[in-house]
Amino acid sequence: MPAPDSPPLPIHRLPLSVSPFPSSSVKPAQTSSKSAQTSIIFPTKKVPVFFYPKIENIVMKTIKTNLLITGFLILISGLTGMAQTKAWKLEDCINYALGKNIQVQKSILSINQSQLNADQAKNNRLPNLSASLSQNFNWSKNNNISIGGSGLSGANSTNYSLNSNLVLYNGAKLSTKMQQAQLDLQNGHFYSEAVKEAVGLSILNAYLQVLYAYESVSNAQKQIEATTLQLNLANERMNTGLISMADYLQIKSELSTEKSTLAAAKSQLSISKVTLMQLMEMPVDKNFEVSSPNLDSLLVKADQPDAQAIYDAALGFKPEIKNAELTKESTKLNVKIARADFMPSLMLGAGLTSGYSSLTSGSDYTGQLKDKVTPSLGLSLSVPIFQKKQVKTNVSLANIAVSNAELDELNTKNTLRKEIEQACVDVESAKSEYLAGTEQNQASQESYNVTDEKYKQGLLNSVDFLVQKTNLITSESKLLQSKFRLIFSYKILDFYKGISLTL
Repeated sequence: MPAPDSPPLPIHRLPLSVSPFPSSSVKPAQTSSKSAQTSIIFPTKKVPVFFYPKIENIVMKTIKTNLLITGFLILISGLTGMAQTKAWKLEDCINYALGKNIQVQKSILSINQSQLNADQAKNNRLPNLSASLSQNFNWSKNNNISIGGSGLSGANSTNYSLNSNLVLYNGAKLSTKMQQAQLDLQNGHFYSEAVKEAVGLSILNAYLQVLYAYESVSNAQKQIEATTLQLNLANERMNTGLISMADYLQIKSELSTEKSTLAAAKSQLSISKVTLMQLMEMPVDKNFEVSSPNLDSLLVKADQPDAQAIYDAALGFKPEIKNAELTKESTKLNVKIARADFMPSLMLGAGLTSGYSSLTSGSDYTGQLKDKVTPSLGLSLSVPIFQKKQVKTNVSLANIAVSNAELDELNTKNTLRKEIEQACVDVESAKSEYLAGTEQNQASQESYNVTDEKYKQGLLNSVDFLVQKTNLITSESKLLQSKFRLIFSYKILDFYKGISLTL
């Protein structure tokens, strides 16, 4: 039989038109394992330790110590085994992946960055304050008449100043930027949620692939067990001359084929586990196991999905929709910011200066600083007259950006609507395939039971028996594929309904 093939789907967006499960048939079967037993042989000859009391004490202490060490090692290995055989639920895998995924962590850093920008936008409304200090030295040439010569005389001065400015009006640019920073912060949260949803969908797909591989292995093992019994029966009948060697070899060949199918199913199981662990950003662990939930309970859903109702509800909570809407609103604020440059700006300025000069006589350093304190207060008005049409160009560019944001929002909504419509169609298609597969499998099982009874009574040769058995294996494989395809379709539909991803 051909080996199952189930490649994983991309992490960011699962194409709903493509089923995540293979269409190749897998033979179900089961093997029986023999447990190896190890016996410990103790010496039969007794050592007369009672003649040597000191030696007896030493031996008893050694035995007690060895027993304690052995018990401790057994306890540790038992705890280690329990830790290694933890069965991971779907929720555990998703939570682990969200904590390790690089894109999720980067989206959180983006939120932190937006928070800092929002805080800075508020702080920009505050006045600034700066201080300055300058120390100057200068020399000048002077003529000394009393001594008939000239020389250089030096002087020094010190200046202190405090200055502050406050924007009173600039076309509401500061308040608009503050609103925009808040929108960008909210937008960052919705973007992070969208990334987390994409990671969750990828983990769901990979998790179901592992469960599918487990059931494929289980079916292959059961089939091998059944074929082994049939081979033993064929051997007895061949020895009694009821069937030919050719009939026996056909059953034996079938058993070899089923063992090959089991090996391929186990290989696919290992690959599926590795894929899941890699999506979780977890180092590959050979002891990694997932829990096996009751999947049959997920198949009992009689409601008819309404694509329009699901879409209308999804518009209110899907993060990609909120992200597109906030992006559009933020882009509209860019138009207001650009138009603010048409308006005049008014600024309030205040200052305080003082200084010292060595050329000033009659006052020391401290006295001059007190005497020369000079406060100042003023208003500055700037009116734009001609700016080479740069402001007008900026406004036009901002309006174009708004149009692009509106188209992006419309495209996002259309994409969501198409995905929901496709999900509803996939549910109906998968449900029909599952119901048909269940009916076909029941008919194949009944036909196989009759054929098996005839074969055991010698009324049917091995060729006809194997044909009917192949039909049963094919129907079981198709039923298994349709089962997981239906479960996956249901979970995708729940995802668009806002229901958390659980099994």
